[in-house]
Amino acid sequence: MTQPMVAILDDEPEIRRMLSDALEDAGFRTASFARATEFEAALNAMSPDVCLVDLGLPDRDGLTLVHRLALESGASVIIISGRTQVQDRVTGLELGADDYIVKPFEPSEVVARVRARLRSPKSSLKSSQTARFNGWTAHFDSYILEDESGEETAFSHAEGEVLRLFLDAPKRLISRAQMQETLGGVAGESFDRAMDVRISRLRTKLKEDPKNPRLIKTIYGAGYIFLGDVKWG
Repeated sequence: MTQPMVAILDDEPEIRRMLSDALEDAGFRTASFARATEFEAALNAMSPDVCLVDLGLPDRDGLTLVHRLALESGASVIIISGRTQVQDRVTGLELGADDYIVKPFEPSEVVARVRARLRSPKSSLKSSQTARFNGWTAHFDSYILEDESGEETAFSHAEGEVLRLFLDAPKRLISRAQMQETLGGVAGESFDRAMDVRISRLRTKLKEDPKNPRLIKTIYGAGYIFLGDVKWG
């Protein structure tokens, strides 16, 4: 089996070297880049499984790049940044990042986070990449939601993981613990915040009433239930 590929984008050579060494010792392949332009050009020839992205890039706004990766790439995106404010973390997650690691960090923590993301299923046990529910069609091969009129709305890889979890288990309670076990990630406030952000964005894209959502119901203190009728294929 081919070793998973991790792309590292950071303008500090010491950090690139440290991450590359730690990840390769753990059995991953790596590709390192100092600039966003180099990284984006390389994406034409490689398909990383996980992207580690620093926000303080010399030639591009890191958050803009994170958003593009989340929408256009099947890779998981982990931000690595010296920005410690809660709002920076929230913004990164809202733009589609799967995780957020604050500098300075231990290389072993990054390896653990990468492994957690790779345990997260990129596809369902179902062979189909298309699901229909309540007038909507979700295309998981192209990360597109299509309504009854044919209007299309893009969703990120991270949002797609949560949506697929709901569509695989309609009308069943899904607890936070089940979400963490299935999707990977480190349990705690950061994971809970990430799930809240993704579910909120999914509700918006599904045109849900925020005060009374019809499809994704919150069961306070227990988890969530997806109330749609789902047909795959």
